[in-house]
Amino acid sequence: MTLTRTTQELGVDAARLWDSLSTLGRIGAYPDEATGLTGVRRLALTDADRAGRDLVVDWFRAAGLEVRQDRIGNVFARRAGTEPGLAPVMVGSHIDSVATAGRFDGCLGVLGGLEVVRTLNDHGISTRRPVEVCFFTEEEGARFGTDMLGSAVAAGRIGLEEAYALTDRDGLSVGAELERLDQLGTTAVPMSTRPYAYFECHVEQGPILADNGRRIGVVTGVQAINWWEVTIEGRSAHAGTTPQRLRRNASLAAALITVRAEEMVDSGRWGALLSTVGRLEVRPNLVNIVPGAALLTVDLRNPDTAAMDRARADLRAYLTEVEERTGTRISVKETAHTAPVAFDPGMVDLVESTAERLGLSHERIISGAGHDAGEIAAVAPAGMIFIPGMYEGISHNPREYSTPEACEDGINVLLHCVLATSDQS
Repeated sequence: MTLTRTTQELGVDAARLWDSLSTLGRIGAYPDEATGLTGVRRLALTDADRAGRDLVVDWFRAAGLEVRQDRIGNVFARRAGTEPGLAPVMVGSHIDSVATAGRFDGCLGVLGGLEVVRTLNDHGISTRRPVEVCFFTEEEGARFGTDMLGSAVAAGRIGLEEAYALTDRDGLSVGAELERLDQLGTTAVPMSTRPYAYFECHVEQGPILADNGRRIGVVTGVQAINWWEVTIEGRSAHAGTTPQRLRRNASLAAALITVRAEEMVDSGRWGALLSTVGRLEVRPNLVNIVPGAALLTVDLRNPDTAAMDRARADLRAYLTEVEERTGTRISVKETAHTAPVAFDPGMVDLVESTAERLGLSHERIISGAGHDAGEIAAVAPAGMIFIPGMYEGISHNPREYSTPEACEDGINVLLHCVLATSDQS
């Protein structure tokens, strides 16, 4: 397919895209007391996730796509090309969510890919290469503790049996839940046929584009991510009768770690480090008992590998100091560790030139969040498109919002990137 004036001016149906986002957003909807808004709770491999999967797969098939599913539950939907033996141009993201989500995170990339296919169908456009739209299992890591799980298995970074063995807080495993929901596909992993190119359109999940008045973010890469689950064993004791010198206070140890993580960021010694203690539990969690146990999670992010390694080593060393000070015993389970990813320069240039040609203001930006594109970049040239979010770019929250116009901008860039690459030999 040669780009003509007609295809150069081609655009997606913004109203149809918005309707798809809204319809999927009603699956797993819940009333969020903190915001007074309706949020989305569609944790991976729950009944709500299965309902969302079924809806999207129905849409795929209605668009004439051939659907297959792999052994970790990832779904791929293919639109044939005029030369079906060529590697496909793939578009994807995820439809699972955190427990307090909005409608856009991940879903824009999947439903945007579907809208690209619908637009090609509407205009009778054939592509040389097949075009595939996909969604990956447990991108968020919100249920089973390892983010980008499905794409990491597809790309070969995480083994299938290791993935199956992961469990949620109730002890339910990925493998068992895939089987329960009839989501164990037959396509082998890691993927045997590598995509010719992979694109993902996503909400920025930050304030930079909106603050700078840019309509498109040209993503250059993804920073490193490291997740820890820290378990602290102390000793429960009466709050009124146990002297300070005899206490082994697990909550004190947790507090010291939390403060240290914040101080590391503020010091600047570890570059552009970000650190978050997102989950904190103490037991027995009673007003008059010194806590005997605690569990917390630490999320470290850094675009610099060496700085991240130093931060990890220094925080590990500090845990020994906390043990000595509090008389507790601390163990760490590393639940996620991904290196920084630099996207293919040609893909970055293509996203940038496409935004330029469409008259959309843009800037290059590195992603602070992890994405499936970061995993697929290990097996194929990958590129990402960001669109701005409202309300300081808040995400993983019911207040997450991008305008219909912003969604249209991003998916139009996606459409023309797909058109450009799907005609290449």
